[in-house]
Amino acid sequence: MVDLEKDLHALSESLINAAHNPNVNLALSRAVKSYRENVNKALTRFPHTVERAREVREMKLKALENLEFLYEKAAQSIEENHGRTYLAKDALHALKIVDEIVGTGKLIVKVKSMVGEEIGLREHLEQRGNTLWETDLGEFIQQLRNDRPMHILSPAIHIPREEVAKFFSAFFKKEIPPEIAAEVAAVREFMREKYFKADIGISGANIVAADTGSLFIIENEGNGRLATGAPPVHIVIVGLEKLVPTLDDAFKTAEVTWRYAQYTVPSYVNIISGPSKTGDIEKVTTYGAHGPKELHVIFLDNGRLELSKNETFKEALLCLRCGGCLYECPVFSLTAGHYGYKYLGGIGAIWTAFIAGGLDKAAPLAYVCLRCGRCQERCPMQIDVPRMTVALRQLLTGNHLG
Repeated sequence: MVDLEKDLHALSESLINAAHNPNVNLALSRAVKSYRENVNKALTRFPHTVERAREVREMKLKALENLEFLYEKAAQSIEENHGRTYLAKDALHALKIVDEIVGTGKLIVKVKSMVGEEIGLREHLEQRGNTLWETDLGEFIQQLRNDRPMHILSPAIHIPREEVAKFFSAFFKKEIPPEIAAEVAAVREFMREKYFKADIGISGANIVAADTGSLFIIENEGNGRLATGAPPVHIVIVGLEKLVPTLDDAFKTAEVTWRYAQYTVPSYVNIISGPSKTGDIEKVTTYGAHGPKELHVIFLDNGRLELSKNETFKEALLCLRCGGCLYECPVFSLTAGHYGYKYLGGIGAIWTAFIAGGLDKAAPLAYVCLRCGRCQERCPMQIDVPRMTVALRQLLTGNHLG
């Protein structure tokens, strides 16, 4: 039996503690200021992005009506490209598929992925006797702290450089100064050999083009390129909502995603359509050249197909994971990921209800949202979180959870 009053009290305590934590305040104030400056510069330099976002919204709404068809098309394309595809009905099914590919005793390098958080991937693989390293800098910090991501793009957004230096000095067993460049260099040195010794690389994908089977991974650190290119086996776990009809649609979606994630252009846009190959000898195509010998793509349903048919809440599936709404949220900007379960903020309450957690986990989150609308103003997809929050509260009340 869910005790909403107890859960709300616990969440309130967590939020209040975070809001009064000077380290959280310092880190978040720096991050929010930087984000707003950078995204405004990006949109000023490339003003067409706003109209392109409207175009992408309409395209993705139509795609949601045809997810099963797009999955079949993408799976066929990837298989024709000599990749393997799977459809996982839920989190447990996805983990079972991963187990069959990975086994035990493997060294794994992982790229930041919210789907990985959704299904509890790292914890599961470690329990199975594997060694897994988070290669994204923020995820690596959180892994060392044994904590979850506090932002979908900047997992350690709430930790100032001074605190990072303390954790790194203890872990690396040498003095790391509270200088960001020095902290980055320490992780680069530690992680470098891991990419080339790893048995398996695991990533998500920002977008999947159904017509070509191409997977887009947008990044800046270079860890995505190394983790998906160096190990002999690459596993991709991606939600069905990331499917778009064509390669052209994927490029448009990618541009909108990185602009609203605050970048004029990212350092890397990795497009992966199959395992590595060469045709340099007698023009005979041979798979397994310098990159992975195997590509496994696991498409995750976990409630997405059902949600895509829900007229009240399906708009939540438009989310590009740019993270812009979180920087604008007055609650999140004080508390970081303490306002959330696996998915964060107001949009996270909807995702928690239908994808990752259930109504009982979503209940306290739904009543934290102020319905101020600042998230919708920033969102490139104009997702109406305030409207859905009201509908979610009504649903919770009908289920005696509100």
